[in-house]
Amino acid sequence: MGGGGGTLAENNPIYFKQLLSGIDLGTQDPSARSMANFLYLIGDQETRECVVVDPAWDIDGILKVVEEDGMKLTGALVTHYHPDHVGGEIFGIEITGLAELMEKHPVPVYVNKHEAEGLKKVTGISMSDMKQVDGEDKLKVGSVEISFLHTPGHTPGSQCFRVADSLVAGDTLFLQGCGRVDLPGGNSEELFHTLTRRLSKIEDHIMLYPGHNYGGRPSSEMGDVRQSNSYLQIQRLEDWLAVMGR
Repeated sequence: MGGGGGTLAENNPIYFKQLLSGIDLGTQDPSARSMANFLYLIGDQETRECVVVDPAWDIDGILKVVEEDGMKLTGALVTHYHPDHVGGEIFGIEITGLAELMEKHPVPVYVNKHEAEGLKKVTGISMSDMKQVDGEDKLKVGSVEISFLHTPGHTPGSQCFRVADSLVAGDTLFLQGCGRVDLPGGNSEELFHTLTRRLSKIEDHIMLYPGHNYGGRPSSEMGDVRQSNSYLQIQRLEDWLAVMGR
């Protein structure tokens, strides 16, 4: 499933769409294309409810896709608080995001509890807009269950979302590489533990859906990622710190 996505299978109750900034959304924005963010829509084909993961770059475009697919947006899920995923200013670029979504179509924003203050600071949305979650929490969208995995390192409250046989990973893990640790909230040692311990439980057949289009393909099985991603092959913390820095 590339940009534009589709459903996981014809008879599957899960509605799942992967959208690429600058290609599927925000097509007039050169920054959207160069940042190559993936956004996701996840929901229930029967009840027609869905949530959006990391709404940024083109809120009108996101809402249009939801409407055209006959879905109803009932929530927003945040992998982490960096502006290219939630809106705000980064590298001198102003990005639309959660603040605009709250104006046009207010929904609860599900954010890890360690990320709430940072999200408020970056986007300006209020604490009352947020549902603060923790690792192992779950959300039902219709009959579809989404599990929250706390995966700190890129930021303190980075989280991944497990939906059936898919893992939406934000900037925690890419097909090639992993999240930076030199941006606000980064912690190199935490990210090492996330990759070597927290994500080690994810089975090889699970499809990894990353937060950016880095690596040529839009998704890949975890088993293949473990074979091809050199960052997942570092087993010792001291070797990791030599590569990533402290």
